[in-house]
Amino acid sequence: MTLAGSRDAFGINTYSYTLTHSARDCVTHLAAQGLRSFELMAAPGHLWPAQMDASHRRELKAVFDDNGLGLVSLNMPSMDINFAAAAPEMQAYTLDLMRALVILAGDLGARQVLIAPGKANPLYSPPRAQLVDRFYAALDTLHPLARDNGTALVVENIPICFVPDAKGLMTLIDEYGQDDIGIVYDVANAHFIGEDIGEGLMDVKRRLALVHLSDTGRDVWKHDPVGQGTIAFDTMPDLLREAGYDQKPVLEIISTKADEDVIGSVDSLRAMGWH
Repeated sequence: MTLAGSRDAFGINTYSYTLTHSARDCVTHLAAQGLRSFELMAAPGHLWPAQMDASHRRELKAVFDDNGLGLVSLNMPSMDINFAAAAPEMQAYTLDLMRALVILAGDLGARQVLIAPGKANPLYSPPRAQLVDRFYAALDTLHPLARDNGTALVVENIPICFVPDAKGLMTLIDEYGQDDIGIVYDVANAHFIGEDIGEGLMDVKRRLALVHLSDTGRDVWKHDPVGQGTIAFDTMPDLLREAGYDQKPVLEIISTKADEDVIGSVDSLRAMGWH
């Protein structure tokens, strides 16, 4: 395998390490493999706001600062939370968790916090206007909180959310009316729903703040290692350039073979000439 560039050309999402490592141990471990930029997943035992007092926050921030590492973003899985839930108690619970995550992002110096619009009941969905209003109500709290804590909100395209596609997501955020809310474009999520990735990137170009990379087919939704799905990664660098994206893409691989599949995906992309 001929490799181009360095592993530092990519950020790493820590999803695959949430069951086995604390965030601090995970970052230290991956930094030793030549990886320098990270998106930390929020998970109990890994990185959970309620489990991190002020001293733990200072210690984790020092790991990044003392070693010249970058904290791109914090990300909470969308499976367990829902801004668009019918139950006001779930809406409030979700908002409380995300409020705590935004404050943690400020304490750690993370540039961004990922959020999802929320999920609709697939059997009997309420009117779209209700879902939008619930999401906007959450933004009314989280947007100024993010600004005050020195971070920014970025909204992701996710197949299970009530707005899964690039154009719909762009419209949703534009109609809210805040220019500093960005979009995370996840290429696996887009590919799974049948969206043309090049067109999707251009649709969100004006708000494109972050790109997630992983592989999937279109029959089963995955975040697999590069090469295990049907995404044409060799075409992706040109698509990202056309969309004006000049940041490090973040690999969001979900695997129980964390090192093999996460670091292996980095090296597979380098072999394709990514740099």
